[in-house]
Amino acid sequence: MSAIPQRLRIATRESRLALHQATLVADAIRARYPAIAIELVAMTTRGDRVQDRPLRQVGGKGLFVKELEVALEEDRADIAVHSLKDVPMEVAEAFAIATFGARADPFDAFVSNRHASLAALASGAVVGTSSLRRECQLRHHYPKLELRSLRGNVDTRLAKLDARDYDAIILAAAGLKRLGLEARIRSILPEAESIPAIAQGILAVEHRADRPDLARLLGEFADPATAAAARAERSLGLVVEGSCEVPVGGLARVRADTLALEAFIGMPDGSHLVRDRASGPVSEAEHIGRTLGEKLLAAGGREILDTLARHGATA
Repeated sequence: MSAIPQRLRIATRESRLALHQATLVADAIRARYPAIAIELVAMTTRGDRVQDRPLRQVGGKGLFVKELEVALEEDRADIAVHSLKDVPMEVAEAFAIATFGARADPFDAFVSNRHASLAALASGAVVGTSSLRRECQLRHHYPKLELRSLRGNVDTRLAKLDARDYDAIILAAAGLKRLGLEARIRSILPEAESIPAIAQGILAVEHRADRPDLARLLGEFADPATAAAARAERSLGLVVEGSCEVPVGGLARVRADTLALEAFIGMPDGSHLVRDRASGPVSEAEHIGRTLGEKLLAAGGREILDTLARHGATA
């Protein structure tokens, strides 16, 4: 059996939310193993530095992960803390991913200083969002709204809203709640209008695959329902090519021994959206994800992917 490490260097992005999430992980480990010397290794990723273009135009969500993985490779850090929704569906064999703790609120939040909900917005109201997934569903359900790109960390996005650059913005509820900003949430978007991003609200810890001591340590902090949901959703993402370039979302719920997964794939302009669900035993989480992904592709998702491949994600 691998020994518990004596030192733990945690790589994290420098944003307030990322540092807070890394601190959550550090505090949980420290509470159980007070003898471990824990240090945060903060760094800025390319995804943080490039703020003037959508992620899909500069390399996708992996831009938030690569520099942290390099720190693991070069032994400048032992583990890296991520929001699992930012981790590409395919992880290099040199690394392993573990979910950490129970999932936070997975849904999207409507944030506005003047309006109570999306339905309360007038035609032409300006809504800020950073994801094609949200854009697709908003355009599908609220075609009269004007959607504008919104990049930056949580505080930056809220500042742009407060400066009246937008009438409302859409953010992940989990991030707002983790930062103590729940009061900024005017309403939670229902699943019928906005299926969340794959693994939204789930904390993930990455480590080198050749560190069984870390695998054992992190395994003690895994929540079984959250881990199963992550497996189902990410298996779906692998089938439907989930990335910043494809509007796709998925949400798994675990009740006792049953896992239910709902997902969609669509065109960025909301003109074509395919949605379905599947369920089965929790023990078959990956199979449920793959099966639902294949159903979505057969029901029109393949045509969507082909169109995006021909014309680009802005088609």
